[in-house]
Amino acid sequence: MSALTGAQVLVEQLKLHGVDKIYGVPGESYLSVLDALVDAPELDFITCRQESGAAMMAEAYGKLTGKPGICMVTRGPGATNASAGVHVAFQDSTPMILFIGQVARDMMDREAFQEIDYRRMFGQMAKWVAQIDDADRMDEYIARAYQVAVSGRPGPVVLALPEDMLSGPAKAPAKLSRYKVSTSAPAPQDMADLSEALKQAEKPLIIVGGGGWSKTCQSLLEEFAARENVPVTVSFRCQDYVNNDLDVYGGHVGIGIDPNLAKSIGESDLLLVIGARLGEMTTNGYEVLKPPKLDQKLIHIYPQAEELGRVYQPDLGIVSTSEAFLQALLTQEGLNADKRAGWCAAVRQNYVKFSQPVSQIGDVQMCDVITHLRAEMPDNTVLTNGAGNYSIWGHRFFGYRGYGTQLAPTSGSMGYGLPAAVAAASIDAERPVVCLAGDGCFMMTCQEFSTAVQAGLKLIVIVVNNSMYGTIRMHQEKRFAHRVSGTALKNPDFAAMATAMGGLGLRVEKNDQFADALAQAKSFDGVSLIEIIVDNQVITPNLTLADLRNN
Repeated sequence: MSALTGAQVLVEQLKLHGVDKIYGVPGESYLSVLDALVDAPELDFITCRQESGAAMMAEAYGKLTGKPGICMVTRGPGATNASAGVHVAFQDSTPMILFIGQVARDMMDREAFQEIDYRRMFGQMAKWVAQIDDADRMDEYIARAYQVAVSGRPGPVVLALPEDMLSGPAKAPAKLSRYKVSTSAPAPQDMADLSEALKQAEKPLIIVGGGGWSKTCQSLLEEFAARENVPVTVSFRCQDYVNNDLDVYGGHVGIGIDPNLAKSIGESDLLLVIGARLGEMTTNGYEVLKPPKLDQKLIHIYPQAEELGRVYQPDLGIVSTSEAFLQALLTQEGLNADKRAGWCAAVRQNYVKFSQPVSQIGDVQMCDVITHLRAEMPDNTVLTNGAGNYSIWGHRFFGYRGYGTQLAPTSGSMGYGLPAAVAAASIDAERPVVCLAGDGCFMMTCQEFSTAVQAGLKLIVIVVNNSMYGTIRMHQEKRFAHRVSGTALKNPDFAAMATAMGGLGLRVEKNDQFADALAQAKSFDGVSLIEIIVDNQVITPNLTLADLRNN
């Protein structure tokens, strides 16, 4: 007979599947797991301050590594807090597994203390939700959770763990192997049809995005695009999928799109969409690309068949993972690259023009801040952000050069930037990490600053302080000019707050102060925060509140 508990089997299965980090907030509902982790020091449990931050860290881990990020929380309020990160993982197609401590089995269906039916709660925002009632099946459930999280369109899995199941006996697990990512590849006829379409196309355009990307995918795509003179664009907040410095890179297809890029999309005669869903953000509210049928030819490559034709009917739909498709694509030759050289150069020229810094009112110019940041930070720097108009400056002017250097929620979740930065710094202590946050965005998860300090991490946080929820204020002024309601913020002294939490706090009120502040932050062996005071009339690089009101 086995002398193991359910919790011990869980920990052993996590070790089997290659877990090295667990992000969580402790709770009495899974004390047995916390106890089992004492005997597994190779599993680094990073103690977070709130479950939404922990779940977002796990999601960011999944984005950076391609492996499911692991989050552990307690029942009820712990699970509801963590739902924010699960939603990010679902909309961003990120592999993740959330473990929730659950009430004991003999208390269920009585509305016991903090009891929730997680199948109902998470059913629409996870790929699979289950409860492990039998500890003897722990190995089976964990293996399936990993397989579901990484297969097809990657995404989150939620497993509830009854407290008495974890502390009770369990048989020794089966001798399973570590999970393997299932792949799909295009059929030969699909590639023949695609090649013919590319031979005929004079203005083709590639849009890449979605989950399952890698450095290998980046390398394959860049080689093909350069060889065939096909401009490459990226979907919302997937700017690190392609080196932005390359002549084939044409920009960011999303909200706040360059009007000239939107025009180029309209003029294209073939859209090759690889891995992206063509959702609301990427299509700018379904306006840049109008469903259900496009004027130009659409070839859509996606790892899950159900997505093909879901909104836009493709002329050719190919079920394939991105890497397998790109490997097949690179073997296609004789695609008439010469006739597209001018088209590719024109798309690139528009991107370069749109990326030039612009001046705005105020003592601090965010364009100058981002330009200096790009110049001073290494190419492998991870830049994170949450949601808000402040992120426009990073997206438009930073310039990403390699996969895994951008962590940003395509779901538009506020508060994501700081937890993502904590995750990135915890994965690789030698890699520079910078979090770009707005004042409202930072305050959503600011407590995770202490998590970073406690974990002994090094990262830089830049808080853009305009004393308001800027994005909502922008829409408010567009629809209800001069009628301000609910969008003003009375903020703390963020620099002092950072110092109080054990970090370095700095404040920038003038343009020429940022260079020195960044130098201090870079040399500080810990967590630093630079608070930047910006003119709250500035809403975007090209708009002020006065502009909105006058329109």
